[in-house]
Amino acid sequence: MLKILIPTLMLLPTTWLVSPKWLWTTTTAQSLLVACLSLTWLKRSTEPGWTTLNSYLAIDPLSTPLLVLTCWLLPLMIMASQNHIFPEPINRQRTYISLLVSLQAFLIMAFGATEIILFYIMFEATLIPTLAIITRWGNQAERLNAGTYFLFYTLAGSLPLLVALLTLQKDTGTLSMLLMQYSQPALMPSWTNKIWWAACLLAFLVKMPLYGIHLWLPKAHVEAPIAGSMVLAAVLLKLGGYGMMRVVVLLDPLTKELAYPFIILALWGAIMTGTTCLRQTDLKALIAYSSVSHMGLVTGGILIQTPWGFTGAIILMIAHGLVSSALFCLANTVYERTNTRTLLITRGMQTLLPLTAVWWFIASLANLALPPFPNLTGEMAIMASLFYWSEWTLILTGLAALITIIYTMYMFMTTQWGPVPPSMSNIEPPNNREHLLISLHLIPVLLLILKPELVWGWYH
Repeated sequence: MLKILIPTLMLLPTTWLVSPKWLWTTTTAQSLLVACLSLTWLKRSTEPGWTTLNSYLAIDPLSTPLLVLTCWLLPLMIMASQNHIFPEPINRQRTYISLLVSLQAFLIMAFGATEIILFYIMFEATLIPTLAIITRWGNQAERLNAGTYFLFYTLAGSLPLLVALLTLQKDTGTLSMLLMQYSQPALMPSWTNKIWWAACLLAFLVKMPLYGIHLWLPKAHVEAPIAGSMVLAAVLLKLGGYGMMRVVVLLDPLTKELAYPFIILALWGAIMTGTTCLRQTDLKALIAYSSVSHMGLVTGGILIQTPWGFTGAIILMIAHGLVSSALFCLANTVYERTNTRTLLITRGMQTLLPLTAVWWFIASLANLALPPFPNLTGEMAIMASLFYWSEWTLILTGLAALITIIYTMYMFMTTQWGPVPPSMSNIEPPNNREHLLISLHLIPVLLLILKPELVWGWYH
């Protein structure tokens, strides 16, 4: 664990000491080296139990894919931000990269924590760099409003979790996941314990986010710069899913009784946010609501508490993290050339940028879960586990999948086909940096088709 964490932290002095001319090249190269080093964790992802253990940090098959995704994303965020941040003064560029590096360090410690209280502290610490990125480097004046929504939704959900964890510490004497996997707290179905159960899960349901407490996400996505959108979609939402997977096992007897309304709300939310996507005129808002829809399926898969549900949830989280991040990068390439995200204005891109249209096509097919993409594997595993729980859920999951196909094709056809507006006839073609950026998102998705057990862990 430290062999990745220490090189990540060493990026901070690198960022501030390297000459301005080599700032972006050096930080991209070093972060890519850290990402390649993190791939060595995948060879242990099929071994059950915790490995590379020290007092507070370890990895297991559940955290390994998410840790690798976190490390993989940093060089991509730096590459994506280059055009947007480069005109700014050099100290602001260094501050921006430092925030991205500190965010990766917090996420590594959150996913690798063996103590639940350390996980909670790092879970909250990720708010600080993310909030700074959104409110300082966002595009419109609305970014301050988006930052307020993001901060207060997340904090309001997290404070009950802190109280619940302190209560658990008082009752059991430990918050170590290594010890608690062998012993569960004695939970009786009393009202106190039901409130305690809700407090434990509320922070993660806000972070996922569950439909009804999701309004912070579209605002944050739309106002954030490209790196903020990428890290929100790819990793920060998965922090909620990871926390639910860890905690829901400890609350086992109560979860079987109390999870029903949350499962139905999550599936209903997948349909409702899907229909919202059909009415969107803003490209980034459409992709953001698409994330809420996919995370609704993940929430249902986790709360159902079956091996298939957990397997589907982890596969869909990894695949969606890469695909939605790629879609945000593609939307950003359009925005940098046209200065608009309105779907009706950004038409006919296939005629102007044919190679970028191929990337749009692959990312759209992955987003709508076409075989053999891993998105389909995850969705089918979740649908099967929900169908085994109740046959009626097939109506909700089937409808959600159908609406996903419709709005993804609507997004692709609106941006790529149709007449080219006169204002777009002289836009510059995409450069090699942008093609490399999208390919580093989509090649791992294609490789997961060949070896899906890397993210299945021991749940398969």
